Amino acid sequence: MMRSASTLVVLAVFAATSLATSSAQHREAGGRKTPAVLQGLDLVDVDPYARCLDRIATAPLAAFNEAQAWRARGGGDAARHCAALAILAGGDAALAAEELEALAAAMRLRPPGLRAQVLAQAARAWTAAGRLAKAQAAISVAIGLMPGDLELRIDRAEIRAELGALWEAVDDLNHVLERASRRADALVMRAAAHRRLAVIDLAAEDLSRALAIAPEHPEAWLERGILDRAAGRLDAARGAWIRVLAADPDGPAGEAARGHIEALEFGTTGRK
Repeated sequence: MMRSASTLVVLAVFAATSLATSSAQHREAGGRKTPAVLQGLDLVDVDPYARCLDRIATAPLAAFNEAQAWRARGGGDAARHCAALAILAGGDAALAAEELEALAAAMRLRPPGLRAQVLAQAARAWTAAGRLAKAQAAISVAIGLMPGDLELRIDRAEIRAELGALWEAVDDLNHVLERASRRADALVMRAAAHRRLAVIDLAAEDLSRALAIAPEHPEAWLERGILDRAAGRLDAARGAWIRVLAADPDGPAGEAARGHIEALEFGTTGRK
């Protein structure tokens, strides 16, 4: 599953750099240190990046305004990054994606791993905005920067699957599974792609492998139920989806399983 904005990777190196710079400037101001008794109350000693990120969850507009003010004071890449994530949390995913891509371009002298993380975030923002072609382009650039990062490949596989480019999604998942054969999530994603491609034997094989690794994996049982229903094994399908409800009652897999069970019951009784 695509990860949400709240789980985006924090670029901690920015925070450390900003804190060190702010603290050094504070110690030098006026040629003396602030008395020790005030250290715990002095906002200069609070990491501005962490504070800005903390505000995003509850007050994205306040976080954006704080990030912009911090940027005007020399907050640099960290301030721009927090501002972009605040825009995303505020609901303008397309603008956030544009800002994140612009930040990644401006970070050309930063380590490739950091730029790739920002581009992955841009891809997620483009996905949230429904701009899947742009999401695929951004994540592909990220993979070019970090070709060995398996999470980026999984992200691109999901985007490609949503675009309907199923064989390309399978290619990315093959790459992941050649290097991490026990990734149950990648096996389940590949099973779903194989099912949609009508390669049912490969879908079933992927699910068997996934469930051998993670016996209670809710998405695996969700897919297992879909295959069972398509084959006319209605009791087995219902049983699979009940297992999903037990493992993930309030999550997206549980919600999907509940919908499948209702559809199964309606179909049995002739109701729509």
